[in-house]
Formats: sequence, C-alpha cells, structure tokens
Amino acid sequence: MKYLILLFVLFGITNSYTQTNLEQQFEEIESKVIEWRRYFHQNPELSNQEFKTAEKIAAHLRSLGIEVQTDVAITGVVGLLKGDNPGKVIALRADIDALPVTERNDLPFKSEVKTTFLNTETGVMHACGHDTHIAILMGVAEILSKNKDKINGTVKFIFQPAEEGPPPGEEGGAKLMIKEGVLENPKVDAIFGLHIDSEIEVGKIAYKSGGIMASVERFVINVKGKQSHGAEPWSGVDSILISAKIIDGLQTIISREANLTDEPAVITVGKITSGTRFNIIPESAELIGTVRTLSPDMKEMIQRRMKEMVETIAKAYGGIARIEFQNNTAITYNDPDLVTQILPSLQSVAGSKNVIITKPITGGEDFSYFQEVVPGFYFFLGGMTPGNKNAFPHHTPDFFIDESGMLLGVKTLTQITFDFLNN
Repeated sequence: MKYLILLFVLFGITNSYTQTNLEQQFEEIESKVIEWRRYFHQNPELSNQEFKTAEKIAAHLRSLGIEVQTDVAITGVVGLLKGDNPGKVIALRADIDALPVTERNDLPFKSEVKTTFLNTETGVMHACGHDTHIAILMGVAEILSKNKDKINGTVKFIFQPAEEGPPPGEEGGAKLMIKEGVLENPKVDAIFGLHIDSEIEVGKIAYKSGGIMASVERFVINVKGKQSHGAEPWSGVDSILISAKIIDGLQTIISREANLTDEPAVITVGKITSGTRFNIIPESAELIGTVRTLSPDMKEMIQRRMKEMVETIAKAYGGIARIEFQNNTAITYNDPDLVTQILPSLQSVAGSKNVIITKPITGGEDFSYFQEVVPGFYFFLGGMTPGNKNAFPHHTPDFFIDESGMLLGVKTLTQITFDFLNN
C-alpha cells in the first residue's frame, strides 16, 4: 500500500511539473507566434504562389528537427514528427494562401503587396486569417518538438496551399494534396484544423458535430431560344424571359421543397450574360451561380430538382436549357464520434463556458476533402476583441484579428494532439 501511495504521489508531482513546464513554453512561444503572423500578413501570397511562405515554414520545421517535405501540391509543406513511443498518426492542418483584396487597415505590418489577378490590378491580403493559422501551427510544431517524450505516435503537420481555390486551369488545394498522398506514409488516423473568426470573441471556441460548413457547387445554365427583333417577340423565343422564369423557379426549391428545419441551403444566381442590343431578343443566355448545402441528401435533392426545373421551364417557353455542376468543396463534416472524444480537450483548455455550439455556416472549406478520407474535426477560434460591436467579416479590406486570441489556438491543438495520441 505504501508503494502504491508513493507511486501516486510521484505521478502527481511529475504531472504537475509537466503542466507547469508546458505553461512556461506556451508563454515563451506567444511572442514568436505573433511575430510570425505579422511577417506572413505583411508578405501575403496568392494560391499556388506561396513560395516565400513555404520557405519560411520549411526552415522553421527543419530547425526543430522535424522531417520536412516541400513542393507538395505545388507549394505545400508537410512536416513529420515522430514521438518517442509508437502509436496512432494525427494530422494538423493550416491553410497558407492569401486573397486578391487591397487592405485598408492602418497597421504597422499592413500588406502593401500588389498584383494582377484575372487581368485586374489589386492588392494582396490575408483577409481570411490564414496568416494566423500558419503561425499557430508553427507554434504547435515547436511545442510538440520539445515534448516528443510525451507523444505516443506521430504528428503530421500539413501546411496547405490554395484553400481559396487554385488559379483557373490549375490543380491545387486539399484535393491535390490528397492525390499526392499526404494522408498516407504514414497513414493518418484523424485530422484536425481550426479557423480563426473575426466575429467570435477572443477566448472562445465554436464547434458543431456533423455538417459545420457547406458544400459549394458552381453551376452554369445555358439557355437557347430563337433570336428575333425586339419589336416582334412572337417571331422568336426569348432566352432572357426563360432565364428570368428559371431564376424565379429555382428559388421555390429553397422556399417550398427544402426542409430548412433540418439544415439551411442556398441557391444563388450571381451572373447573367445575354444580348448585344436594346432592340434584339437574343438567341442565348448564360446563368452562373452557386448552391450551398449541409446535408448529402439535400444536396442530391436540390441538384436533381434544379436539373428537372431548368429543362422543364425552358421547354414550356419553347426553348432548351441545360445545367452543369462543378463541385468546389464538399460538406465540412465533423465526425460525431471524434467530436465526442475531443470535446473535453477543448473544454479543458478554454473552459467549458467558452466552448460553444455554433450554427452551421453556408461558406465552404476544402478541409472537407480531408474529412472524406479520414475522420476530421474542424472548429472556430475567437479572434474578435471582446466588446467590439463593429467587427468586419472575412474577405473584406477591413478584416482584422486580435492577436491575443492566437495562443489559445496553439494550446488547443497541442492538447488535442496529446489527448488523441495518448488516449
């Protein structure tokens, strides 16, 4: 009995020392994380062009003794850290690309980078927080590399390019990383990622089991009628009129057919091209838009009904119409069992009252492609200064992140890693 008591006492002392040591490491890493974030913010690079970003990431990982692979999916970086003991394989992912947005913030590390994007002069800005994601994961890599003796298994650090989508005609992003084998050799058992949020208070974490972000489909509808003089519409088939009826009809799928009490869904027509002159009824029209869904069943139903409706409406007015879909992202689906397993990790770091369930978001994330291959958990990290009532949303020139929220990201991913691998 005395021997057992001694063991418990020693274990408690060791565990206490370990926690104290980790807290000291977290305190020391915060200034580095902020410094890295400011560098990336001041030096943003667009999708598939993240060359200097990748160089800095790779150099940092190598300095930690982590095995590094570069040029993955063009500009991606993958680091492999093996713990002192065998076990499962966990992947931690951060996206690294910026956006064609001209920054309006007055910051000492404001982006002044300019470029030409799709034949338009524009600035380049980390207007979605990917700069913070990179810095957070670099911090996690440093902490974990100093604590290999506490890791039972392997950590794969995935720094992913082109989350915002590769340039036209190019491959990229999570899809290409998977195609090149990023989830193999060694095979990943589960993947985790976070996204900082400019409209969630610092210190809070938001999550949802199941579908948390929508699948994103781009659709193109080609309408064909019969050209005629604008003064004699009876002699033609009006492609613009058919387009208007199609747009009106598509919205009834959302308002009258989709069960929005289960999950939200969106159909948006964002572009219409047709006609050349005020007094000519054009022969053809093109409609381009997007569909957002959070349920595989609803996604199938909406696409099926869109196809039926487009073809039937055009035929009713004497024309022909066809629709094509292009999948941009899948549903970001948090594996319910993984959420249940990892939720205590989030709560132990942030505090139970600061870990909140969020409503689903109709924006998309290509982290979803990783989740189609292995179980994954994606959550949101607060990046808004508490009390701020005028926070600017992502993808805008005024997008702003409170840097004091990043350390919680480092702590959370570190705790998730320890708990997942050592459970």
